[in-house]
Amino acid sequence: MDPSAWSAARGSGTYYEVALPHPSTQSLVLAVGLFLLTLITSLIAGTHFAAAYAHNQAASWDALFQTFRLLYRNPAALLAGLPFAVTLLIILLAHELGHYFACRHHHIRASYPFFIPAPTLIGTFGAFILIRSPIRSLRALFDVGASGPLVGFVVALPALAYGVLHAKVVPALGNDGNADLVFGVPLVLHLFSAVLQPNAPVTDLLLHPVGRAAWVGLFATALNLLPVGQLDGGHIVRSFNRRVHRIVSLLLPLILVLLGAFQWNGWLLWAGILFGLRFFRLPPIYDLTPLDPNRRWLAFLALVVFVLCFMPNPLS
Repeated sequence: MDPSAWSAARGSGTYYEVALPHPSTQSLVLAVGLFLLTLITSLIAGTHFAAAYAHNQAASWDALFQTFRLLYRNPAALLAGLPFAVTLLIILLAHELGHYFACRHHHIRASYPFFIPAPTLIGTFGAFILIRSPIRSLRALFDVGASGPLVGFVVALPALAYGVLHAKVVPALGNDGNADLVFGVPLVLHLFSAVLQPNAPVTDLLLHPVGRAAWVGLFATALNLLPVGQLDGGHIVRSFNRRVHRIVSLLLPLILVLLGAFQWNGWLLWAGILFGLRFFRLPPIYDLTPLDPNRRWLAFLALVVFVLCFMPNPLS
């Protein structure tokens, strides 16, 4: 947005509605290119999960590394990864579009969603948008922060239900000598399993690849809702109380260090990232109008979503 328009708005106490330009064509080309690359890496990950599902086996690093060879040996075989890849990309895209349209609603300039391709177990490091103009009010800060996780969570639920309904019951899953990856079980998966697969322990369920994509989406939702810094959860907490946001931003990295020592080593990396975020100056908020009751209920819902999705030990 034109800074002079915002300046005038600040001085008069009024916020003018200015028509926002759409992101540039170059930005669109870059976004599409990254999306296509992420589709390829997600297809590789999805093919690995599809093969494990077909053979009633848990995921393994060796099998994943062998799947990468299909890129030059038999690319058509990667089509087996479409259910996982498409589901995951839809969930991530829904999350980022939630942010994007919240920004448009509040006349905040934002880029198109950019996906991050990665030759990893899940095929991507997620997606993000770039916010190119200030967030001027607490209500806009809340809307931008909460929209992505809530929309992504809602989109992930049907995929999780499908994955549980079509899950295979494999006793002692992950203890067959061939698998070296065991996925954690978030509370929402416990609930879905109790309703949709009541006769099988959740730890014995080999999720359909669509369900595994939903698992990845839920894990990404939990990470984004960590109430610190400029993460989505940090935006939500800051929109309530800046002092609480500051205290939580100091304490949470220490909590993650403890989780990293006793649960999942990956939390140590996240503790370092969140500690580094402390040194970034937070932009000022000029309109301090408190959140209305509807937004407060949505904030409580975001907390519930975080509890449903968070896993102390997501991967072992």
